[in-house]
Amino acid sequence: MLYSQLYSCVTVISLEHSSASVKSSEKRDQILQALAVLLEHPQRIKITTAALAVQLGVSQSSIYRCFSNKSQMFEALIEFIEKTLFVLINKILQEEHSGTKKIENLLLLLLGFSQKNPGMTRILVNDVLINENEHLQLRVNQLHDRLEATLKQALRFAASEGQINRNVDVTARANLLLCFVIGRWYQFVKSEFERDPLTDWEVQRLTLLPSELL
Repeated sequence: MLYSQLYSCVTVISLEHSSASVKSSEKRDQILQALAVLLEHPQRIKITTAALAVQLGVSQSSIYRCFSNKSQMFEALIEFIEKTLFVLINKILQEEHSGTKKIENLLLLLLGFSQKNPGMTRILVNDVLINENEHLQLRVNQLHDRLEATLKQALRFAASEGQINRNVDVTARANLLLCFVIGRWYQFVKSEFERDPLTDWEVQRLTLLPSELL
């Protein structure tokens, strides 16, 4: 599968206002879309239900009818991230026959998702969750663990196909690759979304992915 095909599937959350008669699930989606928009503000404006209400043009009470607190909203966004990423990850694992291309496309997917969803990247590095419920940070950490396990799986496949050294330490290599991705996410957030996660990828891949993986 070409990365361009995958990249075009990466979801970007955008706010679309609907009529007052939308269903409850659609109202929840509107709230989450508004939250995602606020998270994309480079100056890290304070996320409050009042700010969300202004963004949506509704009362705070209407927000509380859908979510009892901010933690529930953030948890819903984490679930969205997981669902979006793993739908595309499973496509790579199932449809790409080359083990080495699986690895490269997984990395490109994670960086591309960040590039298209800067607000979500703040969640992926726990930047916006510091003062929220500790459970949310644990959820993100578990997501990182799942991503690392996926990279291990791809490395094992590449080794079994003889595309990389069968004696490669897949645990150490998978951790290195995930640390690279998280580092690029972190720089993207800390630069107020100026440092594109995919900048210099074609150069960095030559170092990050040894010749046995290219």
